[in-house]
Amino acid sequence: MLRTTRQLPIGGLTPLTTVDWPDRLAAVLFTRGCPWACPYCHNADLRSADGQCYDWERVLGFLGTRRGLLDGVVLTGGEPCLHPALPDALAEIRALGFGTALHTGGAFPDRLAEILERGLVDWVGMDLKAPFADYPLVTGKPGSGERARRSLFLLAGSGVDFEVRTTVWPELLTAERLDAMATDLCSIGQPRWVLQPCLEHAKRTAARTLKLHEMAERLAPLAGRVEARA
Repeated sequence: MLRTTRQLPIGGLTPLTTVDWPDRLAAVLFTRGCPWACPYCHNADLRSADGQCYDWERVLGFLGTRRGLLDGVVLTGGEPCLHPALPDALAEIRALGFGTALHTGGAFPDRLAEILERGLVDWVGMDLKAPFADYPLVTGKPGSGERARRSLFLLAGSGVDFEVRTTVWPELLTAERLDAMATDLCSIGQPRWVLQPCLEHAKRTAARTLKLHEMAERLAPLAGRVEARA
């Protein structure tokens, strides 16, 4: 086993998901730690790197029992790319015969570049939080928009399948800012863009779903492939 992967802090594990990697059956590993402080974070309990973690050997042991039952494993967080151990962890998971997927906010483009160059992921879901110029309003960190921009350009040029996801936070994402995000995405070739509800502000109601679909329809002429996912 690679020693570095013992340091990968896995704070949660979902044995089976059908939604975290489109059209795949997967397990999900949640890493601890994130440098950003988005106020609507769905996994805020994982923001700190401190806390109880799974033993990596046991994680691999569990995954070994799922071979032949799952298509792959999703690494999410927190922010998985925070951790230097991530590339080797992905390599170990792939050595078990699983496909690998990554959820990231794009905070660490250099580590994402390494993962893409080594061919360690089959699919990436990247969060687009705001127009690049307005990222600090969400993350609380200066320069975060430029990091996200770099990560999206890396994905667009990698040949790896990916989608961009946006949690529609009503306090920030006005129609004007959504239009600005569409313009940002056009600059990297109009990747698939998925709008999803902010669960801190709205329950999963039919009315909310309809509103997201209306947003997607309005933005499609500006950004290409846009869909709503409730």
